[in-house]
Amino acid sequence: MVRFLREIIALPSESTEERRVINRIKREMKATRAFDRIWTDPMGNLLGKVGRGKRIIAIDAHCDTVGTGDLAEWKHDPHKGKIAGGRVWGRGAGDQKGAIPAMVYAARIMRDLKLPLDGFTLYVVATVMEEDCDGLCWQYIVKEDGIRPDVVVVTDSTNCRIHRGQRGRMEIGVRTRGRSCHGSMPHKGDNAVYKIAKIVAEIEKLNERLKDDAFLGKGTIAVSYIDCETPSLCAVPNEAYIHLDRRLTSGETKSSALREVRDAVKRAGVTAKVEVPRYERTSYTGLTVGTEKYFPTWVVEEDSPPVASAVRTYRSLFRRTPPVGRWTFSTNGVAINGMYGIPCVGFGPAPESVAHTVNDSVPIKHLVSAAAFYAMFPGEYCDGERK
Repeated sequence: MVRFLREIIALPSESTEERRVINRIKREMKATRAFDRIWTDPMGNLLGKVGRGKRIIAIDAHCDTVGTGDLAEWKHDPHKGKIAGGRVWGRGAGDQKGAIPAMVYAARIMRDLKLPLDGFTLYVVATVMEEDCDGLCWQYIVKEDGIRPDVVVVTDSTNCRIHRGQRGRMEIGVRTRGRSCHGSMPHKGDNAVYKIAKIVAEIEKLNERLKDDAFLGKGTIAVSYIDCETPSLCAVPNEAYIHLDRRLTSGETKSSALREVRDAVKRAGVTAKVEVPRYERTSYTGLTVGTEKYFPTWVVEEDSPPVASAVRTYRSLFRRTPPVGRWTFSTNGVAINGMYGIPCVGFGPAPESVAHTVNDSVPIKHLVSAAAFYAMFPGEYCDGERK
C-alpha cells in the first residue's frame, strides 16, 4: 500500500488532469485480482465491482488534488511521496490519495480472508474533479451511470474516526453597476466599487448573525474574491463584483442564504444583482459537466444503520469505542446524501488539518487501519440490516 501510495502521489492530478493517476489506480486494481469488473465512466470516474448481492455498498475516494503552491514552503518534495516519521508526505497524501490504497487492498483482503460476498455488491470508486466541485462526480454516477448505493463510505480525512455529517456550502456572486468617468472628475460618475464596499461591510456583519448548531457548528459567510471593471486605471469603475463563500449549518438552505445576502445589500442602501454561479468544466475525458454551486448540508443520525454498523466495525477491529463526529470541510457527501438522500458514513486516514497545506501527509498506520475498516464494513452493514 505504501509503495502504491508513493507512486500515485508522484503523479500530479489536479482537477480535470487525473488521467495518469486513474490509469495507475486501474493497473493496481487489476493486479490485486480482487475485482469482478473494473471500468472508467464517461466523466472519468474509476469503478471496481466486487460481488453480486442485492445490497449495494460503495467506498469513495477522490483522486484529484489542489495545486502545490510555493514549492519553497515544502519540507519534502510534494511529488516524491517521501517516507519520514512514520508518514508518507506529498500533495494528496492526506487529502486524499491515502485512502485509495486502503480501499483497493480492502477488496483483496476480503478475497484473501474468504469473507462472504454473496450478500452485497461493493463498488470501490476513485472519483474525479472533487476539489474543483465536490459531489459533481457523484451526481454523474447516480444520474448517468445509474448506480444508487444503499450506503456509501466517504473516505475523506477523518483521522481514522467515524463521521456522520458536514455543513453544506454554496457560492454567491454579488455585482454592482455604476457609471464610469475620468478619475480626475469622480463626481461626474457613479463608482461601483464604493457600492460594493458598503455591501462588503454588511457581509462582515452578517457573518456574526448566522445560525449555530450544536453538532455541525456555526454557519459562516466570507468574501473570498473581489474584482471590478474599469476602462482605465485613471477612471471610475463602472462595475464591481464580490464572490462569497457561504457555509451552511443545519436548517440553512439556498433560499435562506440568498435572502440574507439580499437583505445585506438592502442594509447597504445600494442596488446589486445576487446570484448563485454555475460551475462548468471539461473533464480529462473531454466530457463537459456542470452544476449550480449549491452543495447541501447533510447529517446521518447517530443511531442509523450505517453509523451503527461503522461503530460495530470499529469496536471489533480496534477494541475501543470510536469517537463519532463531523467534517469541518466539504466532501462528496453533499451530493450522495445532501442531494440524493443516500446514507453516508465517513472513515478516512489522516487528519483534516493537513488538507491543502504544505504538511499534506498520512500516517502509515492509518493505511492499515483504513484497509481493515473498509474490508470489514460491508459484511457488518449487511449483518446489521438482516438483524
